[in-house]
Amino acid sequence: MPNYDVMNRYRSLIVAPIVTEKSLSEAETLNKYTFRVLIDANKIEVRAAIETIFNVRVTAVNTMNVIGKARRRSFKYRQGKTARWKKAIVTLAPGYRIDVVETG
Repeated sequence: MPNYDVMNRYRSLIVAPIVTEKSLSEAETLNKYTFRVLIDANKIEVRAAIETIFNVRVTAVNTMNVIGKARRRSFKYRQGKTARWKKAIVTLAPGYRIDVVETG
């Protein structure tokens, strides 16, 4: 079991699971789970964080930077931009699962 500082870093690295129709269908059929992660996270850190937090075995990690989109704010302020963020798609080994949507 990693020490307290490492666990804190892992828990802050994974911001939130992404729960959409596509991500839930990939979780059921392909055993792929999608997470929003910190912008400075790399694949090795994401793999270690997922394996430690959820006690599963990860076979692959794909990451992508999602760019911010231009959004109209109001007539006075013209245009703004949403924040950029990073997405990680994690493939688990057969026989492992993560319960992304907890019921109850």
